[in-house]
Amino acid sequence: MPADPPPEQAARAARERAALAALDDVLDPELDEPITDLGFVRSVAVATDGVLTVHLRLPTSFCAPNFAYLMASDAKDALAALPGARGVVVLLDDHHDSELINRGLAADAGYRGTFGEEADEDLDALRLTFRRKAHAAAMERALTALLRARPDLTEAGLHGVTLADLPETPATRALRRRRESLGLSVAPAAEVLVDDQGHPYPGQEIPLRLRFARSVRISIDGNAHFCRGLLRTRYPGSAADQSPRPHGTDRTGSTDPTGPTGSSKLRTTAEVKPA
Repeated sequence: MPADPPPEQAARAARERAALAALDDVLDPELDEPITDLGFVRSVAVATDGVLTVHLRLPTSFCAPNFAYLMASDAKDALAALPGARGVVVLLDDHHDSELINRGLAADAGYRGTFGEEADEDLDALRLTFRRKAHAAAMERALTALLRARPDLTEAGLHGVTLADLPETPATRALRRRRESLGLSVAPAAEVLVDDQGHPYPGQEIPLRLRFARSVRISIDGNAHFCRGLLRTRYPGSAADQSPRPHGTDRTGSTDPTGPTGSSKLRTTAEVKPA
């Protein structure tokens, strides 16, 4: 039987597992999936002085700097909120703006403080844009699943469908979370197919609005698939750090009704190798 690790080593390993669990809640802003599932977490290590260092990576060196900063900043915020955090260092590797982003993160300079005059877009506005896209995709997933479960229901018949009408599935739970993130009602009587402000669409617009939401969902899912492949090409062996989406479902509860059948085991946080 192997000997137990020294208490200090065991404590560091526990903190590394806690860090990975915290990063499970950090979503890539454009792909709407956890960065841990996508394989964007390269390493996690706790030094003997207690400082936590996390290295992140992206599928290409030219991923949009604002997206890259948003992801890295969210990761640092999640790690800094951990109990007993003594120091957090988040480093983005192999990006054309790595030096600039890492310097800004270290100084807690914020987005505009990091990019200066190049920061032509407000970060909160960018975050809101992606949340709205994620909500549109979640609406489409939930409603498409409902249409498949009820063959008698037409797209036009979705007018007036409420949250209470949806089956209690991962897609429905994901939709409620997306609505909460936008401050939209999650009351059972709230209509499902609504605009960005939570206003229901007129009945005659329902088929068109559903098709638009479907195009958003397909774009998000397609980009996620493409980025996963690029990461595996750029970093051989990184497939082991990615979580497949069984039946098109990720840990956030997003469900792709058009996804492939079959099942696969989701990676646990302990399976990402600390540095």
